[in-house]
Amino acid sequence: MHRRVITFSRNAFLPLTTVCINRCGYCCFRTSVREGCIMPPDEAIRTLDASAGLGCTEALFTFGERPGAVPGFAEMLGRLGYADILDYVYDLSLAAIERDLLPHTNAGILTYEELDRLREVNASMGLMLETTADVAAHTDSPGKDPAVRIEMIENAGRLSIPFTTGILLGIGETMEDREESLRVIRDLHRRYGHIQEVIVQNFCPKPATPMADAPVPGTSEICATITLAREVLPADVAVQIPPNLADAEHLVGCGVDDLGGVSPLTIDYVNPEHPWPQIDELQRVAGDAELRERLCIYPQYIEKGWYSPQLEPLIRRLAEKIAAPGRGEGA
Repeated sequence: MHRRVITFSRNAFLPLTTVCINRCGYCCFRTSVREGCIMPPDEAIRTLDASAGLGCTEALFTFGERPGAVPGFAEMLGRLGYADILDYVYDLSLAAIERDLLPHTNAGILTYEELDRLREVNASMGLMLETTADVAAHTDSPGKDPAVRIEMIENAGRLSIPFTTGILLGIGETMEDREESLRVIRDLHRRYGHIQEVIVQNFCPKPATPMADAPVPGTSEICATITLAREVLPADVAVQIPPNLADAEHLVGCGVDDLGGVSPLTIDYVNPEHPWPQIDELQRVAGDAELRERLCIYPQYIEKGWYSPQLEPLIRRLAEKIAAPGRGEGA
């Protein structure tokens, strides 16, 4: 009998801007346009340099959705010499590649053309579906319209982009809604084969947000949803949990395949009150399973050649690096 394997990625988390057109009822990441709302290039480069020095293989670029549509943002970004946030992430992706880090971008809703452009410099990309249900938490969030998000995930499939998506638990959806969301993801993967992992993430209340006092899913409910995800999704799609947001040590036994991106340097800016476990602590979370490091692009997509030509040398080099003895268990 083969020993069970649980994977993780060693990453750097770079929140390029906290400005966002959406106003989700559970979010503390979003801010108004103000000083400090954009990560300056020198800080981003320092983060990339330090993360590369710590052996990271992934640069995770995250930012608010369509910040350019928020009044005042374009002027502030213009001071850095950019007309569009996507130009900024493109240049930082090149800087990451130069430092042997594979870019992975979570940018919110992008068009087919924007996805196609960023594919040139990203090994993988992501967008949380969150839910197919119409929930009050998304009332003031045009980008959280399920149809809009499904269309983007489908476009990523058309472009053969290795893709991460997921569901968010506790934002007003039912278990039936969760099953529907998972079935939508399953069907997209059956059509395009591009979903490499699905995150099952529990909502965490944030002070001074509309959902600050909302009830949270308990461990047994999260476990049941993970089990459901493993039943609904094809075997080649990993089920991931963020190891800092729930009782990961208990939940691993419910059908978890992956612990996501964990940073030895940067915090979880979306859930800053929940620190990452240190990489050498992940084996405790994984229990009896073999803990194995992976890249942000999963092995099956490397084998298929689902990456741009300029990423191939780095992907091949990093794949050899993480296969070296001692790398996979937090060395």
